[in-house]
Amino acid sequence: MMAGVTLREALTLPELRRAAPELVAGAAGADRPIRWVHATERLDVGRLLRAGDLLLTMGTGLPPDDDVAGLSAFVDELADVGSAGMVVELGRRWDSALPDALVDACERHRLPLVALHRETRFAALAQEIGERVVDQQLTELREAQRVHETFTELSFAQAGPVEILQAVQQLADGPVVVENAHHRPLDYFAGPGDAGGFLDGWPARSRRVAVAGRTGWDAANGWLVTRLGSADQAWGRLVIGSPDGPSQRLAAVAERAAAALALHRLHDRDRGTLMRRTHLELLTALTDDPDSEDVQRRCELAGFAVRRRGFVGVVVRPRIGGSAPADLDDVAATVVRAAHGLRVPALVCEVERDLRVLLSVPATSGADDLVDRLAARVVPHHDVLVAAGRPVPRRAGVGLTLAEAGQVADAAPQSPRDEGAGVHRLADLHLRGLLALLGEDERVRLFVERELGALQQHDRADRARTELVAALRALLLHPTSKTEAAASLHLSRAAFYDRLARIESVLGVDLDDPDVRVSLHVALVADELFAGPPK
Repeated sequence: MMAGVTLREALTLPELRRAAPELVAGAAGADRPIRWVHATERLDVGRLLRAGDLLLTMGTGLPPDDDVAGLSAFVDELADVGSAGMVVELGRRWDSALPDALVDACERHRLPLVALHRETRFAALAQEIGERVVDQQLTELREAQRVHETFTELSFAQAGPVEILQAVQQLADGPVVVENAHHRPLDYFAGPGDAGGFLDGWPARSRRVAVAGRTGWDAANGWLVTRLGSADQAWGRLVIGSPDGPSQRLAAVAERAAAALALHRLHDRDRGTLMRRTHLELLTALTDDPDSEDVQRRCELAGFAVRRRGFVGVVVRPRIGGSAPADLDDVAATVVRAAHGLRVPALVCEVERDLRVLLSVPATSGADDLVDRLAARVVPHHDVLVAAGRPVPRRAGVGLTLAEAGQVADAAPQSPRDEGAGVHRLADLHLRGLLALLGEDERVRLFVERELGALQQHDRADRARTELVAALRALLLHPTSKTEAAASLHLSRAAFYDRLARIESVLGVDLDDPDVRVSLHVALVADELFAGPPK
């Protein structure tokens, strides 16, 4: 139903004011919109009315005053059809007051009941209210057309999320937020009266908001919330600030915006898949034959500058075991937008569930700074690890910088986001960096086997599951406190000391010897890097 003038608003219209109206019951329902006006004296008027119709009557056809049941039944019928209210002109049936049974029934149903103390022409009232209703309906239609044209133009222009959300902000005249499925804001456009606190405490507040269906209004926060994606595969929500109950137009804006964002997401993924396939081919060609004129020409056609440029390889890897694993398509789209925003040419492709990124940087610019700025636009939105190789000045070094970025990613600890934000580089990894440079050198493998082999074999054979390797790792991670080491394994000091004694017996070493500790620590790190994370 289209919004119309409410009964409370109608009471201020000139023609109705001249009739000296008095709202005698049902004031709680006076803000319902009036769809149309119907004047009649028929008792069976209920079957002629529709939801939102306002009844004008003199009461001559209503049951007698002492027929409480009949008057109540008449009001019940009006309430059942969703009438906007009843206006009764005094003078023909009742002189100065309406019967209590009628008033009580209307109050019970919160059905507005208005008494007119002066004679008036119902035709004039119907025309005045009807014209206002039609005007508002025309306004709604014009606004609906504006919404339709806006989103049609956005669709034809293949607008991105920024353009779509800017259009929503203008149409809604309020703040707009897109959040992901974990209630983390992804985009935000402030409203005209937003003092800057709209996002305060957002994740906690958003988690408490649940709406039925695709779109709903949360009165506590003043949010119009629309699901993004299907019910089974929702990837986020669109939130529009709406302190008052949203109009049908605003709900339509939210729905059309959600559809536009979903369509862009679909097209963006299709374009992204094709783009990454093309970029993988270019990256492979640059690595295999960097001096080829044909490869150079293909890169230039793809918008990736290679003449008089430097290069830096980057690996973006979703963290393993997180509560909200990053979607590689989403991460790739964010990386592409970030590179575009920084005006730095980039090749972005997927290799074994990693994103490999090659940045083309001016020879005189700070490549490390560009990588840091790129990561700053990606890491806040996705739970990923970002690793960078050293910048190289020529195309011949592309393979080296990408290989080093991969080695750094392999060596970097898989720490949580709040501990691992930023860019990992070889110089930051210390021992891990050295071992990453050595790669899977056979001598490193033999060293690990010599240092830890007996202990690992013992753990595999020990049915008591004493886990001596885990005890050794705890000792080396807490070098200053055996109490803390024992606590990390939820062991008593006595049990932990017993395991240390067994380690010394199995390996034939003294764990208090600094050289022994260093050697064992290097072996544990190398084993973790090249044999997988600790179990």
